[in-house]
Amino acid sequence: MNSIVIAKFGGSVIGVDGISIPIIIQRINSLCKNAKVIAVFSAPLTVVEGKPTSLTDVALQLGKRAEEGKAFDLIILRKTYEKILELVSSEFQEKCRRDIDELLDMVRIELEKAMEKKEFADEVRSLTLAYSGEILMSYVMEYILKSQGIKSKAVKLENWPIITDSNIESANFLASESNKKVEFLERLLGENQVITIGGFIGRTADGIITTYERGGSDRTAADLGILLHKKFDVKIDLEKDNSVVSADPRIVKQGLTEVHSISYNEARLAGMFGMNILDPIAIKEILENGASLPIVITDMRNPEKTTTIERKTTNGNGHPIKIITGKKNCAILRIEDEFVHKLLESLENKKRYSEFVILSPFTKDGIKFSRILFLDGDYVKRNEKYVLGFDPLATITYNRGVITLIGDEMWRVQQIVSKTSAKIGESGLNILNIDAQEETSRIIVVVEDSGNNIEKAISAIHEERSNIKFI
Repeated sequence: MNSIVIAKFGGSVIGVDGISIPIIIQRINSLCKNAKVIAVFSAPLTVVEGKPTSLTDVALQLGKRAEEGKAFDLIILRKTYEKILELVSSEFQEKCRRDIDELLDMVRIELEKAMEKKEFADEVRSLTLAYSGEILMSYVMEYILKSQGIKSKAVKLENWPIITDSNIESANFLASESNKKVEFLERLLGENQVITIGGFIGRTADGIITTYERGGSDRTAADLGILLHKKFDVKIDLEKDNSVVSADPRIVKQGLTEVHSISYNEARLAGMFGMNILDPIAIKEILENGASLPIVITDMRNPEKTTTIERKTTNGNGHPIKIITGKKNCAILRIEDEFVHKLLESLENKKRYSEFVILSPFTKDGIKFSRILFLDGDYVKRNEKYVLGFDPLATITYNRGVITLIGDEMWRVQQIVSKTSAKIGESGLNILNIDAQEETSRIIVVVEDSGNNIEKAISAIHEERSNIKFI
């Protein structure tokens, strides 16, 4: 089998105005030595009010202005790509400039539609994000790579291999439909050393442009792996600012340990509960489609630092509490047990939504209740009428934060729940709920989401982690 590396480069590693693209070129050159490369790109960053900001957020803000009937200006988008254009050689600069002009003109057309309709949604939104971000970035990267003597080609929207359902703003991957479109991609791979493609973007069978939820470029990489793994030896390489460590380095400054190997299950849990490893839906889609793809998280600036994600992994002599992470803006739904099954079935089959976990049930006044912890309070607010429609007496509590301990072998740790809760109590926090299940490889601690509660709890537990003895 021929080898293919699907390498994803997110906005943070591309950097402001593409400042890290020279490092990306080095990485692609290194990966090309032993394999063909499909390079998946997110939107680059710019600076807004002194802060690094994704062009996706810039485009969303422009869409909001257009929706409100306010004038909009594409200058901030153009400035970013004009800066990146400097990396294109004179041989390809004019062609690249034409592509930038053409796609930004399409952005303007879509925003004018939003202004006219007074609505920035559905395909207008998807096309605006695609043309201003991921698609345009992949086109520009084709020319940058050609300028370096690398034979490369960008995938155009008319030949898009990622086919989704018609849930336009939060689409779901359709493997069977996508398989019908993968032949063109395979031909491009045969003709080129590197293929560039925008992440996050999908297309329905009827040609409507869709988007995944934020973070969807990880899913694009996984979906391409699913489509190609039967014909090629495929590895997914997610290029990041760092490999995986035992807690968020922005919160925990001392005592962090590198995590060299994690299972699909551990990675999915970490992604769900707040650690920026990968989109957990990417793992879900790999498993649903019967694939077993090795995934490597690479520190782009120090590529010898990696974390390997596999279906199953052996812990060796490593600490069984691999990761401690936190998630803000959660919500808890309390619903009568007799109604919960219909809700869960609808979330799975109709909404295709899985960013929630079932907590331990309770009984009050002889009535059994279930509790569902949603990991995105904003999603619940947007769909509150739908969620409460299954039980008019159900209640939702917002402003909840979750700290999660993750490790497939945590069962080996003695008195872990008592030590965890005691440490959180010592830091002055009130535990609202603690849920520990051996089979799920995680311990969930719920606190009020206010101030720096989450950060305090993560720091306290991580400090205790080094003192915890295990069998």
